[in-house]
Amino acid sequence: MTGAWLAPGEAVITYDAIVDSPAVVFDRVSFAFDGQVVLRDVSFSVPRGTMRILLGASGAGKSIVLKLILGLFRPDSGTIHVNGQRIDQMSEPDLMAIRGDIGMSFQETALFDSLTVAENVGYRLYEEVRLPLDEVRARVVEVLGFVGLGEYIDQMPSALSGGQRRRVAIARAIAARPRLLLFDDPTTGLDPITANSVNDEVVKLRDIEQVTAIVVTHQIRDAYYVAKHEVVRANGNINIMDVSGRGADRAQFMVLHEGRIYFEGTADELLAREDPYLRDFLFMTLPPW
Repeated sequence: MTGAWLAPGEAVITYDAIVDSPAVVFDRVSFAFDGQVVLRDVSFSVPRGTMRILLGASGAGKSIVLKLILGLFRPDSGTIHVNGQRIDQMSEPDLMAIRGDIGMSFQETALFDSLTVAENVGYRLYEEVRLPLDEVRARVVEVLGFVGLGEYIDQMPSALSGGQRRRVAIARAIAARPRLLLFDDPTTGLDPITANSVNDEVVKLRDIEQVTAIVVTHQIRDAYYVAKHEVVRANGNINIMDVSGRGADRAQFMVLHEGRIYFEGTADELLAREDPYLRDFLFMTLPPW
C-alpha cells in the first residue's frame, strides 16, 4: 500500500476500502471571501492517477480550490472528499493526517532561505515523520536525482536559479511520497526554456510516479505542453515526447468562470470550442507556439 510515511504512534489511515474512490470530489461547493462569492455550486471529480489542469482568469478562484482541498478554508455549503474522506467538517488534527498524503508546490516556492536544499527537501521528513537521518538523506538524494538537481544538494536556495528553485519545491512536495500533488502556477515568471524544464518534471511525476495531480496555471502554453507530452522509455533512458500528433491528451482541463466550472474536457476540445468567452480567454495564447 502506497501512502505518506507516518511518525511513530501516528494513526494509520487505511486506504484499501477506498482505493476505487476518486482522489478529490467537490459536490455543489460554494464559497465566499470578504463578502464576494468566489465559487457557486461547483462540482467535479478527479479520479486517482489522473491529472486536472485548472484554468481561469485572475481572481476566478483557482487557488481557493487548492486551499479548500487542503482544508485551509471551509466551504459555505457543499461537501469535499479527499482520498475517500469527507474533509469539509473535519477537525484540525484529523485534517493534518489528510494533509500528510498531499504534496503542495507553491507559486513562490516558499523555500526556507536559511536551510540548504537538502534541509528544505527533507523538512517534512525531519519535522513531521521523524525518520532516521540516514533514511531522510537517502530519500532526499533520490528525489533530487529525480528532478535533476542531485549536485545541488548542499547548496543554499540563494545560489539557485528560478527554475532550479521551482524544481527543489517539487522535490520537497514529493519527498514524503504523497498520492495527491497540488501545483499553484508552477511556471509563472519563468522564461520558456526554464518553464519547460519544470513542465517536464510535472510530466514525469504523472507518468512515472502515477500520482494524482491538480495543476493551477495562467500559462496556457505550459498547460498544453503538459497535456500533450508523455514519458517514453528507450534503452534505459527517459525521454519526454510530444504526442499531440496522435491526438493524445494526458490531462483534462477545467476552466473556472463566474464561480462555476465553465468548461471541462480535453485540450483538443478546448481549442475547438467556439464559445465567445473561451475564445477571448485563449486569444493571443493559442498555438502555434
